[in-house]
Amino acid sequence: MNLNPATIRIKNLRLRTFIGINDDEIVNMQDVVINVKIQYRADQATDSDEMDDALNYKTITKRIIKLVENNRFSLLEKLTADVLAIAAEHTRVNYAEAEVDKPHALRFADSVSLCLSCNKNG
Repeated sequence: MNLNPATIRIKNLRLRTFIGINDDEIVNMQDVVINVKIQYRADQATDSDEMDDALNYKTITKRIIKLVENNRFSLLEKLTADVLAIAAEHTRVNYAEAEVDKPHALRFADSVSLCLSCNKNG
């Protein structure tokens, strides 16, 4: 069977970090909500049923948590790009997308979010 790429989604990963440029944002951690979509060639994993042939979403998630919780960011763009880099780094990844929401960033909005993606096929 010729399979299309598999899709892994990490949904609503809720973390806290320092993000922003205002004085209160520099001294107070804020909530962020991260969503990641990864498409990769999973044919080896579907054939073998072996973890070594699959993308380990637990490892990816732990790396994202470490990145977010151990750093400071001025811009959503930088945070989102760094999350995307982790999501896209495996050689079997064809496409990755990262979206970071900053809840309560605007007075009358639930959140502000930024989404970045990359296509490694060219």
